[in-house]
Parts: sequence; structure tokens; C-alpha cells
Amino acid sequence: MPAKPKIAFLGIGLMGLPMAENLLRAGFPLIAWNRTAAKLAPLEALGGEAASSPADAATNADIIITMLLNGDVVEQILAEIEPQLRPGQLLIDMSSIAPRMARGHAHRLAQRHIDYLDAPVSGGTVGAVEAKLAVMAGGDETIFQRAQPVFAALGKSTLVGPHGAGQLAKLANQAIVGITIGAVAEALLLAKQGGADPAAVRHAITGGFADSRILAVHGERMITGNFKPGGTVATQIKDLRNILDEAAALNLDLPFIRLAYELFQRAAERGDGELDHSALYRQLAAMNKL
Repeated sequence: MPAKPKIAFLGIGLMGLPMAENLLRAGFPLIAWNRTAAKLAPLEALGGEAASSPADAATNADIIITMLLNGDVVEQILAEIEPQLRPGQLLIDMSSIAPRMARGHAHRLAQRHIDYLDAPVSGGTVGAVEAKLAVMAGGDETIFQRAQPVFAALGKSTLVGPHGAGQLAKLANQAIVGITIGAVAEALLLAKQGGADPAAVRHAITGGFADSRILAVHGERMITGNFKPGGTVATQIKDLRNILDEAAALNLDLPFIRLAYELFQRAAERGDGELDHSALYRQLAAMNKL
């Protein structure tokens, strides 16, 4: 049986750590880098290597995965590792960035015969831990097939179109997530203020047309007041901003997204930026003096 490709994993945060752990458990040799080196300790305990720099990690890897905060950070790290990359390597950017940026990275790397996929994910920290992420990939079919063993260790993957399409799919996902969090928060506030038990209301509508993963997971967070971050308010704002920018480039008016963006911004302004994005509930409650 041929040896599995060596993976360089750049960015060991809330999502990156469990993803890298699952790749190690699937038998992939892995070297990781993170700005805070202490976060690499769990991977070393599983047999992974720690790199001193992004370039150090990428130099001898077959596949480089980036799971970074935003497009600016991805651009910075790509500029740092690009001189070390060689033809035949595969770079998979699993960060959430603007589609136009992903297309630019693909074009740039293709000039040096380096394969590329934009492959952001959905599923939050729970999906990352359980290896049940939804991977939305943009790029060529042959390169997507090359990445299948990697994606299989992380969850379910779908090729949604050419370069940039993975990021478009993530924006579509985040549009639904952001608006639905707002809908669930307002519905639970309505139930509570009207004298119904929000937990019982949530249970009652489970299985009906209003049921959703957001109602199940984030609805429970709102009811219990547990806003330990999976996806943060700040990250949701970044994604909604990218949606509005992409919509403007496509001459689309998305009023629900605009309103969601403004409300999440207000949540961050009141100090909830690093809480789970379900903490929008707190902002809506505060607006109603509840």
C-alpha cells in the first residue's frame, strides 16, 4: 500500500486543532504550524511534528492545508510560503475568504504548476471534532479527486464548481446561518416574553417546517445561556461582510443579509465579538430591555 501524503497544516485554532487531530488519527503524517506554538502540543502527543514557521512546514509536505482567520492572514502566509513551494504540491485553503481572492490564489499558483483548491467548511467545532464537516470545494475535478482521502478524514466533501465556487458556497451557507440565528433568537424571545416556556416551544416545533440544525444547537445555547464559542460573532461579521461585498460585485441587493450584518455588528460593539454567534440573542434581548 502506498504511503499517505505528508500534510502541512497551517493554523491550529478552534477548528484547525480537531481537524489536524483527525488527519493524524487517519494515518496521515502531519507537520503543523501555529502562531501560538503551545497549541501544537496535542498534535505532537498524537505523533505530529511542530514546525517553527509556515515555510518550514510547507517545504517537504505533499499537501498544504491552510485554516486561517481571514483573507488577509491567508494572503500573508501564502506570501511567506510561496517561495518554498514546488511543482506538484497541492495547497488546500480551508479558510473562509472572498471568492475573488481564492480565484487569484489559484491563478497565481497555477503559474508555478502548484495545484489548488478552495475548500471552506461548515459544521462548527462539533463537526470538526466528530469528522462530520461539510467541505465545499472549488477547483478542477482531478485535483478534487486527489484530495478525497484527506476530505474523507474530515467529513463529507462536494465539488461545487471552479476555483472560487467553494468560497461562494460558504457564503451561501453563512447567509443561511446568520439569518436563521436571528430568526431563532427572535422566536425564542417572543415565546419567553409571551409567557411560554422557550425550551418547550423549541421541543414542540422540532420535526416541523421550522426545524433546523440552528434551532437544535443554537436554540439550546440561547435557552441555557451557554455562549462558549464554536463560530464567533466576529467570524460571522467577517463572513456577512464578504457576502455583501460579493453581492455588490454581482449587482445583487440582499436586504436580509444587510440587517443581519448590522445586528451582529451591534452585538460585537456591546462586547460579544468573541462569544458564539448564537449570542446575537443577547443583543436582541438587550434591544428589548430584557
